[in-house]
Amino acid sequence: MQHKDHYAALGLPSSASLADIKKAFRQQASVHHPDRNDSPQAPARFRAVQEAYEVLSDPDRRKAYDDNRQRNLLDNPLETARAIWLDYFGRLV
Repeated sequence: MQHKDHYAALGLPSSASLADIKKAFRQQASVHHPDRNDSPQAPARFRAVQEAYEVLSDPDRRKAYDDNRQRNLLDNPLETARAIWLDYFGRLV
């Protein structure tokens, strides 16, 4: 199962403030907006940035996401580490 890391989508640590989240969203959305970026991956990355912002900017949704993220890390640390590794290095290609 593919886990989405909303913090990684915005390039933020999990300790980021709401102001940090808003700033990162504006920056990432500008970079990946399909009207400004001709890359074939731009629409998918733009959607990922939008989804990350929608979750992390809402206090209730962020708490639920953080709780689930913590559970996943503790329940299956090897699979979680693998998913994080692949997500991180997949974006570098």
